[in-house]
Order: sequence, then C-alpha cells, then structure tokens
Amino acid sequence: MEQFSLYINTDEDTNTTYPYFVDVQTEMLEALTSRVVIPLTTVLSNRNLPTNICPKIDINGQPFYLLTHQITTVSRSFLSKQEGSITLNREDIINSIDFLFSGI
Repeated sequence: MEQFSLYINTDEDTNTTYPYFVDVQTEMLEALTSRVVIPLTTVLSNRNLPTNICPKIDINGQPFYLLTHQITTVSRSFLSKQEGSITLNREDIINSIDFLFSGI
C-alpha cells in the first residue's frame, strides 16, 4: 500500500460524511496489519478550524477537506477500493500532520 493513496470509504454508516480516506503511513511498515489514515469530507462542520490542519484538496474537480485532527487507524482489509493517489498534495498533508503534533 502506497503512502498518499486515496481510498473510498465502503462503510455505509460513515461514507456519506467521510467519502474518502488517505493512507498517510510509510510503505516501510508494510508488515503491520493496520494503516494510519485521515478522513476527507466535503463540508467542514467547524469553520473555526485552521486551514493548515484541514487543507482543501481537490479530488476529481471537487473540493474536499482533510480532517487531520481525526487521524486514525484501520485494518488493511478496510482499504479495499483505491480511488487513486493524492501525492501531489503531499506537502499540505505532511504540514497538517506536523501542525497537529508539534504546532509548527
């Protein structure tokens, strides 16, 4: 599984709110059975969140917001439908993770 791969959320209970997950875990940890992911949503429910923690990312011409503060892990098997890659947004993603953990 490649870092910054974009996956469709197949969970019927949450896929309307969080249609995608981005895998942010390095490929060097392939032996693990889980992956670290960040959900994406189309609408920010809290408009007061800093844009550096919730950067806007365009997917197929539509705006989505990375919800870095909701970073989580899922089983590798949960990530079954890859939509593509958002490697072009690598800098924004890494910066949002850095801001979440270090405030920088």
